[in-house]
Amino acid sequence: MSETGGKLVKVVYFDEESASDLLDIVAGGKETTADEQTRERAADVQAKVEAKAAAKFSWLPFLGGSVEAGAAASASAVGRSIFNKTLSNTILTDYLSKLENMSGVDVLEGMTLTASKQSAAYMKMFTPYLAMLKVAELPVDFAALDSAMESAKGYYELIGTDPSNRKLILRFNIRAFRNNYGLADLGRMRLVFHGVQVGEATESSLTMWAEMQEDQQTTPLTGLDILDATDPDPVNLVVYDVLLAGVCNG
Repeated sequence: MSETGGKLVKVVYFDEESASDLLDIVAGGKETTADEQTRERAADVQAKVEAKAAAKFSWLPFLGGSVEAGAAASASAVGRSIFNKTLSNTILTDYLSKLENMSGVDVLEGMTLTASKQSAAYMKMFTPYLAMLKVAELPVDFAALDSAMESAKGYYELIGTDPSNRKLILRFNIRAFRNNYGLADLGRMRLVFHGVQVGEATESSLTMWAEMQEDQQTTPLTGLDILDATDPDPVNLVVYDVLLAGVCNG
């Protein structure tokens, strides 16, 4: 694992499920998983919140049980929110504390991220804005398109270029963004990425057309390509699944 020079001060993206799996692997089944411990604590907090909310309205007997039930339901929603937040933060804290013991996790710094044109990621950056448009003349329902893209594809690839001009492919779980960030924000921030190398792919394979093709083999060179000294399909780029992206001080 590479070392980062600063302390993490803001989390933009965190793939909790992947990190939780990694924690279990590192623990080797010898420790109680973080989510089990947190579920017990969060359930206790939720029960206390519900009880206090119900007691708050118990002095209104003329309203019957409806207010008490409504208060308990509202408190239950608060409890679930507390639970989800606590669970998320516990996994994040455990992940960061055990990062040094995790082999295979690389820390990538100084990366510039862009979306390859005609890729699913490139389109996904714009569909949320297009969904707000009401153009009756167009045969495309942009709101449905945005929803369909999120359902059809869980991970989206961006091209990362490091300070030495080396290109990588970084894959992001679209549901792992935090604090209302999204794909479009990644190219505007100076972030540190934690990633696991999962394979190789060409940049041309990221287009939506290439993803829909059954045969995704590298395009063979033609005689004209050789004479023009061009390669229609460049060398493979290393693919990383991103576990965490955040801002570090310094």
